[in-house]
Amino acid sequence: MSESNITAEPRTEFGKGAARRIRRADKVPAVLYGHGGDPVHISLPGHATMLALKHGGANALLTITLEGKDQMALPKQIQRDPIKGFLEHLDLLIVRKGEKVTVEIPVHVTGEADPDALVVTETSTISVEAEATHIPEYVEVSIEGAQVGDQILAKDLTVPSGSTVLLDGDTLIINVTHAPTAAEVEEELAEAEAEVGIEREERPWRPHFTVVRRVRRPPPKLTIPIIHWNCDRLALVESVSGPDGLHYTALAEWPLGKS
Repeated sequence: MSESNITAEPRTEFGKGAARRIRRADKVPAVLYGHGGDPVHISLPGHATMLALKHGGANALLTITLEGKDQMALPKQIQRDPIKGFLEHLDLLIVRKGEKVTVEIPVHVTGEADPDALVVTETSTISVEAEATHIPEYVEVSIEGAQVGDQILAKDLTVPSGSTVLLDGDTLIINVTHAPTAAEVEEELAEAEAEVGIEREERPWRPHFTVVRRVRRPPPKLTIPIIHWNCDRLALVESVSGPDGLHYTALAEWPLGKS
């Protein structure tokens, strides 16, 4: 796991006005607490703190130097500006070497399932207990060669020595199902429209989608290639959000020259 050293300053002014002045000075207001001591209000250098969280993630181990004394701490709560994304406030939990803490870590899926399979990440983060100085950055799950009907449960996960998965062993992490064909997607859409009384207007240029993979978190942005076949068809690969809240990677095709 990532560890960063940050020099803090004591903070004696409080309230929204004081917090705004601290941020204008490129600093981040924070509170340091834990192990039965009184909360200590501090300010942290904005750029160094941002980099520490960027490289270490939500579970970055921080060594906070305050008036010549070092304290190890983990981010307990991170507040960011909802529009600009800059750090607004941090709650830091004091930890000690060898101490066990409970944290959330992401699930990273690797490998490729069978072409006819649709991989659904049912649980994207898991709760683990680990030593404060040895928190895993993520848990890796391989779906290489997975077939329709395969499932990966919490009890199947492998975490580093000293860490324990706190989920129920039967919690579903990955579910491998049948990838719907274009005809099945069209049929399901038609049924849904009929249920709410929508009359479909058949249009020859309606895009044809082939689902490649479905996940609960958005995939990385894809470059969208445009391809022409014999000047009568256009295709593109695109990341789209489905009505079920899941994110799809799909191949869409349109015949050209038709309205």
